[in-house]
Amino acid sequence: MNVSRIALVGGVAASTVLLLAGTASAHVSVQPQGEAAKGGYATVNFKVPNERDDASTVKLEVNFPTDHPLASVSPQPVAGWKIEVTKSKLAEPLDVHGKKINEAVSKVTWTADGKGIEPGFFQQFPLSVGQLPEDADQLVFKALQTYSNKEVVRWIEEPTEGGEEPESPAPVLALTAPAADAHGSAADDKSGDTEKAKETTASSDDASSSNSDGTARVLGIVGIVVGIAGVGFGVLAGRRRSA
Repeated sequence: MNVSRIALVGGVAASTVLLLAGTASAHVSVQPQGEAAKGGYATVNFKVPNERDDASTVKLEVNFPTDHPLASVSPQPVAGWKIEVTKSKLAEPLDVHGKKINEAVSKVTWTADGKGIEPGFFQQFPLSVGQLPEDADQLVFKALQTYSNKEVVRWIEEPTEGGEEPESPAPVLALTAPAADAHGSAADDKSGDTEKAKETTASSDDASSSNSDGTARVLGIVGIVVGIAGVGFGVLAGRRRSA
């Protein structure tokens, strides 16, 4: 009897842990399509799951980092959602391709004009963003998720140094190495290939030149032999005539 009770309690505890783990892992997140390289542009998706059984997600607000402002932010239309892009003036202008930018996107808001994200579903909200900073390894976007019952979940807690996930973590976009490195390597490879091609061509030219010299020498020797033979033939013919 005691063994059965212990097994029952253990089973309930395990189920509770799994339930809490599933709840904690279901939060607003951001992922790039491909890679988000430093100094470049990327398309990112904000993934929003619905964590409630009795309400739908009807609004999402994504706040952009102020320490690394992004001058270019373009949302992709999402069926059933209205999109509002909010810009703010910058304390210091950005230099983008030689052009001074005095304002940047500070917030993007998606508001459902239909059912929104119903229980058991999720929705992705794509954005094209850039120019990504070159002096950062990640970007933190604080997000607010609003439900149809007026509940607001604030996904605003930044990652800790210990690596443990906060209770309400903010979406974090990890940045990869600059794409220029890859292009530079490719350029180096192409340069090496070009040098090899030049060396091969030079070798071929040298070989061709050597072959041409050899042929000229052979023809010269043949010409001398033919000339000598001609002279000998002329002398012999002259003697015959004299006789």
